[in-house]
Amino acid sequence: MKIIKRDGHIVDYCPEKIEIAIKKANKEVPEEERVSDIQIKNIIKYIEGLKKRRMLVEDIQDIIEMRLMALNKFALAKEYITYRYTRELVRKSNTTDLSIKELIDGENDYWNTENSNKNARVVTTQRDYIAGITSTDITRRFLLPEDIVKAHDEGIIHFHDMDYFAQNALHNCDLINLEDMLQNGTNINDVMIEKPHRFLTAMTIATQLITAVNSSQYGGATITMTHLAPFVRESYNRFYDKYKKRKFSKADCEKYAKEDLAKEITDGVQTFQYQINSMTTTNGQAPFLSVCLYLGETEEYKEELAMIIEEVLKQRLQGMKNEKGVYITPAFPKLLYVLEEDNIHKDSKYYYLTELAAKCTAKRMVPDYISEKIMKQLKKNEYGEGECYPCMGCRSFLTPDRSISLGNIAKAKNYVEGKGKYYGRFNQGVVTINLVDVALSSDKDMDLFWKIMDERLELCHRALQIRHKRLSKVTSDVAPILWQHGALARLEKGESIHELLHHGYSTISLGYAGLYECVKFMTGHSHTDNGKGKEFGLEVMRRLNDACNKWKKEEDIDYSVYGTPIESTTYKFAKCLRDRFGKIKGITDRDYITNSYHVPVFEEIDAFTKLKLESEFQALSPGGAISYIETPNLTNNLDAVMEVIQFIYDNIMYAELNTKSDYCQVCGYEGEILLDDNLEWYCPECGNRDHDKLNVARRTCGYIGTHFWNKGRTQEIKERVIHIDNKDADL
Repeated sequence: MKIIKRDGHIVDYCPEKIEIAIKKANKEVPEEERVSDIQIKNIIKYIEGLKKRRMLVEDIQDIIEMRLMALNKFALAKEYITYRYTRELVRKSNTTDLSIKELIDGENDYWNTENSNKNARVVTTQRDYIAGITSTDITRRFLLPEDIVKAHDEGIIHFHDMDYFAQNALHNCDLINLEDMLQNGTNINDVMIEKPHRFLTAMTIATQLITAVNSSQYGGATITMTHLAPFVRESYNRFYDKYKKRKFSKADCEKYAKEDLAKEITDGVQTFQYQINSMTTTNGQAPFLSVCLYLGETEEYKEELAMIIEEVLKQRLQGMKNEKGVYITPAFPKLLYVLEEDNIHKDSKYYYLTELAAKCTAKRMVPDYISEKIMKQLKKNEYGEGECYPCMGCRSFLTPDRSISLGNIAKAKNYVEGKGKYYGRFNQGVVTINLVDVALSSDKDMDLFWKIMDERLELCHRALQIRHKRLSKVTSDVAPILWQHGALARLEKGESIHELLHHGYSTISLGYAGLYECVKFMTGHSHTDNGKGKEFGLEVMRRLNDACNKWKKEEDIDYSVYGTPIESTTYKFAKCLRDRFGKIKGITDRDYITNSYHVPVFEEIDAFTKLKLESEFQALSPGGAISYIETPNLTNNLDAVMEVIQFIYDNIMYAELNTKSDYCQVCGYEGEILLDDNLEWYCPECGNRDHDKLNVARRTCGYIGTHFWNKGRTQEIKERVIHIDNKDADL
């Protein structure tokens, strides 16, 4: 039997706890009012005789009270009720102590595996988690209605980032308006940062700005290297003038200036990469950063941008040294390479950059690829013009800018009238619906399925409204780097950010998870069947979009459907489903559920079929989506990588290749660290199983994780099938 505790956690039934509680009450009453050990055991037998699979702890306590009164032990029953009430007061007054103690002692499995890019043993991470535990407690007891907390605990929905919600000032992810901050100056901790005049300085300042911004939010941030390109030209001009003043010939001035510039670009990119990976934000980790590499963002500085992109890819291909001095794959920054006419064809001017990107992907899992062609088909602004821009963090996409006609509501100094604006925009937060639970709750009754779906969507809607209302109280003073000094806006001191939460300037996300299991249970088919399963899956996605569009129209808040990257929540959802519905073959018999619209990791399917199929679902996930293919080591098969890249350009907006790039510190093995049947990592060369001496990098929900994962996600990683046969170099 399983016991459901007050906080929603499910534990094994323990009769000793019942015995201890009754005996404590026994001691507080006269001897004639006490029950005997035999009577206590009979009460326990009565409870066990009910043969319940699951019971609420409150129900067990109610039964104990009734059995005591049935024995005419009224004084004892009263004492037990008093004991129960006192325990309840203690629980309500402080629910954080045990969690914090377990965290500090390294005994809390949830926090140890909550984020594969955080090390819970490190003091900076522990400090963030302690604040998170406190925030979660406050959120559960004071900020959310009981029905939303209950639905969250039962895995019906997931209210994301409770550990940051107590602070009303924090938003999710964004695109940093780095251009405004670098070109027009900014401010960090009341220190004025003026416009830099060379590339190396600009790159150094950029890392400081990114860290400051990341410390004022909880989600991922994205910058574009386009905003750094003008400083390459400034550096070149400075070098050229230096040699000119020394009376060098024009040819020599150009020659030496180019040599100096090449070194400065190398130094600048190296500085950026080392700073980003060595700095720690208030979230207890390196800045959760994505970097966009998009030639089409500029015509004036395209040559300079190409130089930066080339150096970024070269250095990422090399990797970063671990503590043993061996080059390994770093987790950040995530790289977003935009495929376009200028770099996708063999006769394109910048095709060499795409070839370099392919080498980097084969070795280091990045960059990921955005198709300008497909994105412009899907993302059209209010004038009907297709636009291309990067995601925020790992997969969160802004909806097309609907605020163009409203003018410069963020008061940005680099605003261009009549043009879509993306940098400086942000996401307010996420609430996710568990589609598998909707299906299982309906017991395959299609009419009931849609009824439950509507009820659950409205539950998510109310939870999202709470997120929005909490942010709507924020003024610019709470995070000056964001709202006053250009990262997201240039508002006045004390000015509300309320307008930026409306008119399509920012988004708020309805997440979803488990589409595959939902479809499989309701139809008996995978959504990959190009028949009944697929059509039902697409209809589910359309219903999610219909709900968001309805809310958007009524409230002028940009609700958007988001394919949730449920890293630790996939395990939570799986456990909750099994506890609520039992073990159902092919649905709840794993320790994870499938992310968003993805083809399940265990389903055999080739790379091109997978990407083509998922492109249809990706189009119905406008607020966030990413597709991937799983590959073997392709470092010696770059033709295969290039063919996949070409296919991405022609067929899907955003996709990535999951390669293997691990290292064993004991024997020096480079390749794929494996998982055994007990989900333990080991080196295939020497058998090393010490996590502290294994460097393992795996794509987790769109970004690379390097600190290992919980049981559910680890099982998902083990069961991933390969989508490309490396034996066929020509695919």
